[in-house]
Parts: sequence; C-alpha cells; structure tokens
Amino acid sequence: MTDAQETAADTSLRTTGGGPPDDGGSSAAKAPIPLLEPREGIPPVIADEAALAEVIAAFAAGSGPVAVDAERASGYRYGQRAYLVQLRRAGAGTALIDPVACPDLSGLGAALADTEWVLHAATQDLPCLREIGMMPTRLFDTELAGRLAGFPRVGLGAMVESVLGFVLEKGHSAVDWSTRPLPEPWLRYASLDVELLVDLRDALEKELDRQGKLEWALQEFDAIASAPPAEPRKDPWRRTSGMHKVRRRRQLAVVRELWQTRDRIAQRRDVSPGKVLSDAAIVEAALSMPANAHALAALSGFGHRMGRRQLEQWQSAVDRAKELSEAQLPAPGQPVTGPPPPRAWADKDPAAAARLATARAAVSALAERLNMPQENLITPDTVRRVCWEPPESVSADSVARALSGHGARPWQVELVTPVLVAALSA
Repeated sequence: MTDAQETAADTSLRTTGGGPPDDGGSSAAKAPIPLLEPREGIPPVIADEAALAEVIAAFAAGSGPVAVDAERASGYRYGQRAYLVQLRRAGAGTALIDPVACPDLSGLGAALADTEWVLHAATQDLPCLREIGMMPTRLFDTELAGRLAGFPRVGLGAMVESVLGFVLEKGHSAVDWSTRPLPEPWLRYASLDVELLVDLRDALEKELDRQGKLEWALQEFDAIASAPPAEPRKDPWRRTSGMHKVRRRRQLAVVRELWQTRDRIAQRRDVSPGKVLSDAAIVEAALSMPANAHALAALSGFGHRMGRRQLEQWQSAVDRAKELSEAQLPAPGQPVTGPPPPRAWADKDPAAAARLATARAAVSALAERLNMPQENLITPDTVRRVCWEPPESVSADSVARALSGHGARPWQVELVTPVLVAALSA
C-alpha cells in the first residue's frame, strides 16, 4: 500500500489552517478571517508601455513562484480574451495589467520563463494568456492540487478558507471585465485573487507530500504546461443547447446556418453570441421551419423587440438551409472516432460491456481509497478505449503500453494497470 493509500483515510491529518475536510467545511478551530484589503493596497492598473517595462523589471528581480490570474468577459464579449491580468511575486508585490492597452505581454512572459507560475484552474486561463504572449514552462495548479489531495470543494475561495483560514469576497467573478475604467471594488477583488495564491501553493505542496501524492501532482502540472494549444472544435454549431430535439437533416442545416450567421455578427460586434440570438431561438426556428419573416416573428426568441431587418436576416439563413441539396445537408451526427456510447455496448459487444462494468467498478474503488475524483485518477475515455479494444494478450506490460498510448501519465499507469489487468482478464 502506498503512503497515499495509507493517509487518504486518515481525516485527522490536516495542513496548516485545515486540510481536506470530509464534511465540506473548514476544519480549522478558529473562525475564518475575512480578507478585505491587499497587503500593499490596490495597485494602479498598468496601461502603457513605460509602466509595463517597470513591472517586467520588478517581477524579473523578484523571488520564488509567481501567482498569475486572468479575468475574462464571458457572457459579455466574443471569445475568451483576457481583460485583466493579475500577478504577485515576493519582492515585486502585486501588479494589475490591462491587456487591452498592453496587448503584447511576451516580454513579461520571457522575464518569467524560468519561474514557476501558480494558477488556480490553469487550463481555464492558459488559452487567453497564450494569446497575449504569456506561456509558462513550469506551473503549480492549486485547483488540481486540491482535487488530488481529496478536498471536497476546490474553488479558490473554498480552498483559501479551508487551508489558510481566510475568506475571499467573490462577488465580482461574473462581471463584465471589459468595462473601462474598472471600478475600484473590482480591482480590489482582482488583487485579492492572487494575494494568497503562493501561500496556498506552499500549503498544498506540503499536504500532497504528506499524502505521498506530490510526484503525481508534478507529473500532472508538467502535462498541462507542455500541452499544445487545443485544436479548433469541429462543427461547433453542434453544441447548440437543445440540439437533442433536432432530428432531421434539413433542420440541422437550419441550426448550422443560424449559428454561423450569429457567430459572424457576434464577432463583428464583439459581443457574446448569446446576446445576439439565444440557442433556444435557433432550435425553435429549426423545428418550426418558418415560411417567412412574419412566421419567424411569432416564434419564441424572435419577439416584438426584433426589427424587421433583423428578422429578414435570420429568415434568410433559414431559407439558405431550405435551398440546400440533399448532398449538402449535414450528417445526423459527428463521425465517431472512438468507442460507441457505453449504453450501446451491451448490444454491440456484450463481452466489452462486461469488461467496462468491471473496470469502472475497480477504478472507482481505487479512486475512493486514494481519496480523489475518479476522473483525476484516469479519464473515463481512456478506460472506455482500453475496454473496447483491449490488447490481444492482456498483461501488465501490454495494458501499461495501452494506457500510455492514450496519454496517461506514469503515476496513473502504475496505479491503474493492475486493476485493469484484473478487469480485462475476468
């Protein structure tokens, strides 16, 4: 049994200020302390090259890891660009940078190239940071660390409270960060988001080390830092909410035309696509197939507030879909590159279905013993792929090679291989 397995069940062991609580709350004896102001006050927003140069020099001269965060304007603006970047490092203090006024932060990224970056939920912020020239070579993800350590709540506020004993005010997480100038309460919130991030990192490192999971976490962090940018999603219109109601190919074509028209308008106006036309309205139009703009206006989502010109614009999209030939219509579903949906396994391959049921139960039991979410122990997709097409000769070596081929990290291969060998041999 590993150290992690031995300590996972010992809920009496806690990090400073409270470790992974098993009741969803803080295990600290004292009441948590509200964190109301940054230690050095709210710094001015960096919005010109001269001030940015000073920040780069200060952070290059700082010491230890650097806390990094970014604020987007999801739900307000098109895309996922950063509208504020926050950093904090010992010896440099906190910096708030406006990436609209300073869109190229590659100089800052280069200055911090050899520094460990501390982020919370790194995969959410890395794409928008990459767009402005900031890409870490080493990182520590406090959210992922919390998952591996067995914390039941891994939001930044919950982690800071349970581990460090402070309460972060989270009232501005969903505001429009493209607003200029940014209100002072928002800047205070943004500053506090990086105020204790390095402290949280240090406490979580100790907790992971205590549980025997630190090497696992480091492998995960390396995988995130070295991962290439995600490929553009194929047929993104298929992710329209409510698509399960749309069955006919002609109706799918209407969804596609309306979605693409909406996307072009949203991009041109730099607004969230949902503010141009809702997904529900797109699906409603696809199901109804309106004959003209008057009929379209009667549908939910195309009400009295929509002008004649807008209605005609959407009706034109519907009409384009109606005029497509059969060969031009989209297929009912996307091509499946991996195994079929698990619900279909019993009919297609009963033996594979049995393997999957056994493997799922074994992986779930192992994850519970290790006190971590099952998907962090091994992705469900990897388990499905190995169970659908197992090695011709099942052995520890062949299963380990299969797991590695699907992207599993060495620590995952070591832990999961024995249970999958047993499941595939049953």
